[in-house]
Amino acid sequence: MSQPMYALIGKELQVKPYQVEAAVQLLDEGNTVPFIARYRKEVTGELQDEQLRTIEERIKYLRNLESRREEIIISITEQEKMTDQLHNDLLKAIKLQELEDLYLPYRPKKRTRASIARERGLEPLALMILDDAVSVGDPLAIGTEYINDEVPDAEAALQGASDIVAEMVSDRADFRAYLRKTMWNEGFMQAQLAGEEEQQQGFLQYADYAEPVRQMPSHRILAINRGEKLGALKLALTVPDDKYITYMIEKLKKGNSIFSDYKTAAVTDAYKRLIFPALDREIRNQLTDNADEQAIKIFGVNLKNLLLQPPLAGHVIMGLDPGYRTGCKMAIIDSQGNVLDYGAYYLTNSEKLRKEAQKVLAGKIKKFGVTLLSIGNGTASYETEQFASAMIEEENLNCHYIITNEAGASVYSASKLAIDELPDLDVTIRGAVSIARRVQDPLAESVKIDPKSIGVGQYQHDVNQKQLTNTLNQVVETVVNHVGVELNTASPAILQHVAGISSTVAKNIIAYRQEHGAFKSRKELLKVPRLGPSAFTQCAGFLRLQQGKNALDNTSVHPESYDLAEQIVELLGFTVKDLQYKDTLEQLQVKLPLADAEQLAKKLDAGVPTVRDILDALAKPGRDPREDLPVPLTRKHVVSLEDIKVGTVVTGTVHNVVDFGAFIDFGLKTNGLLHRSEVCKGSQHPSDVLAVGDIIEAEIISVDAKRNRIGLSVKALQNKEKNAK
Repeated sequence: MSQPMYALIGKELQVKPYQVEAAVQLLDEGNTVPFIARYRKEVTGELQDEQLRTIEERIKYLRNLESRREEIIISITEQEKMTDQLHNDLLKAIKLQELEDLYLPYRPKKRTRASIARERGLEPLALMILDDAVSVGDPLAIGTEYINDEVPDAEAALQGASDIVAEMVSDRADFRAYLRKTMWNEGFMQAQLAGEEEQQQGFLQYADYAEPVRQMPSHRILAINRGEKLGALKLALTVPDDKYITYMIEKLKKGNSIFSDYKTAAVTDAYKRLIFPALDREIRNQLTDNADEQAIKIFGVNLKNLLLQPPLAGHVIMGLDPGYRTGCKMAIIDSQGNVLDYGAYYLTNSEKLRKEAQKVLAGKIKKFGVTLLSIGNGTASYETEQFASAMIEEENLNCHYIITNEAGASVYSASKLAIDELPDLDVTIRGAVSIARRVQDPLAESVKIDPKSIGVGQYQHDVNQKQLTNTLNQVVETVVNHVGVELNTASPAILQHVAGISSTVAKNIIAYRQEHGAFKSRKELLKVPRLGPSAFTQCAGFLRLQQGKNALDNTSVHPESYDLAEQIVELLGFTVKDLQYKDTLEQLQVKLPLADAEQLAKKLDAGVPTVRDILDALAKPGRDPREDLPVPLTRKHVVSLEDIKVGTVVTGTVHNVVDFGAFIDFGLKTNGLLHRSEVCKGSQHPSDVLAVGDIIEAEIISVDAKRNRIGLSVKALQNKEKNAK
């Protein structure tokens, strides 16, 4: 069945079956997705990370399907109930649900009303009812023929036979498939308030709510699920029951029968007692699965964009972790992330304490040459921003400030990793260090925190946690390997996300570095305990050595391609050593764009994608791909509530993207909501238009101070610009 599997996945992804087969073979051999995507392009026909991960998931599903198909065929065959038609139907099934529907009549069941009736010898009577076999006579008279020690009278016989009919009708795969599809298309999800008034407060918009199942957006599904879980909502799937019962009766009709009333009652019982409850659960589960998948996908996209935020390199940064009662925690780090100074100051208490803090902090900013303040966005953030803005102006300081997402900082501060990194600092100060480092290198700092704690999703605590963790780990792995990691400064937290490196090996790398000093070449990694040739192959290309002996160690060129890279450089009239010197590197960079990858590949008997990638890597040794993105927005002045009026145009940073729009931080304590209707066209999703970290201009279209909500619009601003022209 492998070839059909490759063809099926290829059709779904719109790629060739050979590409799928090659990817599956590489994955089966233990290669990682980042490695295959970057260094096996010739083999897979240049499949991307996302395609490879889909192939990985789909082949696992289809292999499970194949295994289950074999189990079912063996089970039915052993029961001596296999037919040619059933065997063909089982072979054609391409979904687990189809297989399970076909297997349902043959699945070993616990004792049911139908199985008890069969034990009492009532199956022949059931078949008589189901097949419309008798057109004249008295049902009760026929029922008396089945009276025995366990069947006291004719009515009991007919009831038992009807139970068998109900189960046989319920077990029909064609009925289940039809009703499942029709219920999805015609069903409504209804909600009513339940429980105490206090519980209902967050769900008042769902009083007497009803929406077609097929149209429900994921955020609404997750919201009503949460309401049901908290006891604030009572949910029900409503469908045209009578229509479905009539459909089944008509499909089962074979002629006039004296048992028609019993058959109708049995079909009704089958639908209400067996089919509807099962399909109700299925549809609810499917809705939740779809919502989980969408929410997790959005979380993954947001996390990827957050992790790819450009580092604000070269700054001496003061991290401020705001607080009221315990004061604002402060830490200053140099351009390498080393802690220079720290303390705690009261910025929001008395005017006297505020002025004292301003004098001390301004002095430290001048002393250490601080050029950027990183303010956490938690409790007392707005007041701290007001303080920073006033201090910069009053003390005439040459610096800016930025509001930083501090989600997860407290979790990190108390972690073993934080204790190992900053053993001499109090847990509260570690939070301020983290807030400063998050601006300096968002990726290096964010990987130290559980992705679920970063807070760039929707309903992340309501979705499937195992699936969420798996997806977010994949996102982190993809970003880390895309950016690359400096081997001699990387923390174990970031190293363990490099392809082929486990957490144990990451610790071994740090231990080796501490014992032997800085790595001088990528090949030296082979001396690290438990990092063998296979792991080296996977990880080497993603690790960088800025001060390595070989200039290629500071590029994305894989060691397996060093000979090829050297030949390419020589054909262009240079040597690899020339990459280390500014003048010769600049000369090489002039020639590289003129090089023909296809001709070089042909001449050197190499793959075109590999040659193309080597040319790109040689152009910018040590290049950080995040450099191509716009730098985060910094400020000098705070935006006050008085500045916020309908019609005001603001510049802000996309803080979070969700199904119903995006939250924009434009310097106020409350983020503005840019609803999807104000930014999207047609069926676009907000994530198709915006990404976390984007800097945009928008117009304020509503201010609801009571509910603490500010509405934004891009369309209104665009329309104004059009009219002005």
